[in-house]
Amino acid sequence: MRLHYTLSIFAGLLCPPAFAANKSDIPTLPLSTDSTFNFQFLIALGDTLTGGADIAPVLGAAKNIKAGDMASFSEQFYKLANQTKESAENPENAYDPVNVRDTWFSASQYFRRADFYVHENWSNPLIKSLWAEQTAAFDKAISALPVPGERVRIPVQERNFTIEAIWYGVPGRDARKLPTLVIGNGFDAAQEDSYHYFVAFALARGWNCITYEGPGQSTVRREQDVGFIPDWETVVTPVVDYVLSEKSHVVDRTRLVLVGNSFGGLLAARAAAFEPRLSAAVLIDGLWDFHAGVIMQLPSDILALYEVGNYTQFDHTVLSLRRAGKLSTMAAWGIDQGLWSFYTHSPSDFFNQTKQYKLEGVVEKIQIPVFVGDGEYDNYFPGQARKVKDALGDRATLHEFHGVAGYHCQTGAGQEMARAMFAWLNKTLGKA
Repeated sequence: MRLHYTLSIFAGLLCPPAFAANKSDIPTLPLSTDSTFNFQFLIALGDTLTGGADIAPVLGAAKNIKAGDMASFSEQFYKLANQTKESAENPENAYDPVNVRDTWFSASQYFRRADFYVHENWSNPLIKSLWAEQTAAFDKAISALPVPGERVRIPVQERNFTIEAIWYGVPGRDARKLPTLVIGNGFDAAQEDSYHYFVAFALARGWNCITYEGPGQSTVRREQDVGFIPDWETVVTPVVDYVLSEKSHVVDRTRLVLVGNSFGGLLAARAAAFEPRLSAAVLIDGLWDFHAGVIMQLPSDILALYEVGNYTQFDHTVLSLRRAGKLSTMAAWGIDQGLWSFYTHSPSDFFNQTKQYKLEGVVEKIQIPVFVGDGEYDNYFPGQARKVKDALGDRATLHEFHGVAGYHCQTGAGQEMARAMFAWLNKTLGKA
């Protein structure tokens, strides 16, 4: 029992999406007895603000999902996705671009939720087929925006990968150079999620946006078979090159801001240390050391296997529990997603790779203003946002999100997150 509990904590720390460990401490009404499922429902409900879901259909799916049953979760959201796709394809609905946009955004969202728990077996055809569906749906949605979204592929020849990106322009302002966000997600979310997390809020405030994915992230991992890389500047710098060359006529070079979400907060901070053309950075949330935030929670028995280098036993133990179905939802998903996104079949190799993801030794190179978010109920990396702030000193502003906005990355409280973020940007760089 102790091993099972330990690995649940271990994998939960590797995968940011969850609530505080003590259910009595959470500030919202749970929708599932499974906290990991609960968080996924909150993601979908939060995206209703920007047309990325509808409330009752999400609650209906939640009602029919068996707590802890990953197959049930995937099946219910797949069913909802196809029902929504059918509505989107109905020509009677397609007369109105708002109908087109919102219905396809919702279908795309539900296909992404259906995909979330299917990564244990890399040969599972759903990994590709569900993603093809979500991408096609999303493309139909962004084509119906006032300024259609534009997919961009940016080759990085010296590293043999291609960045996947989407450019979003502000309607009615083509003659002006506008402030621009460069937005990256983290461990599991896709750039399509970034539209609902940041882009819609930014466009409404007069900001251009480009979202991107690099190695280890959703589409790049699927199509190019490359896992995460620690030198994230090799991803961000080509995106900045693209923005300042291909979009120079609409981009204000003095207000170019890098945004990192979740694990992307560490990736963005790392990139900001090596990209002098940025004007500011926003970390939602601040993360100092990925490996340290995980390993500090491991009790001595599990930690001993890993630290003495007994990787064979460590791997065998973790994978045996996963195959036997003896891990919690959070633990099982954390192992699946970690191995898949870091492109390894070895838990110890995954763990070793995480050692490379830290700001120590590079943070002093960051010379721009930085917004550092910190959620009250985001308990996986306690104290790390404060550590980022302290290392940056006067260059950083720590914003603490409390109460119902205190979940990881302010999930479910997008309005509050956007208010705080754009108020800081306005104060720091000026109004759009």
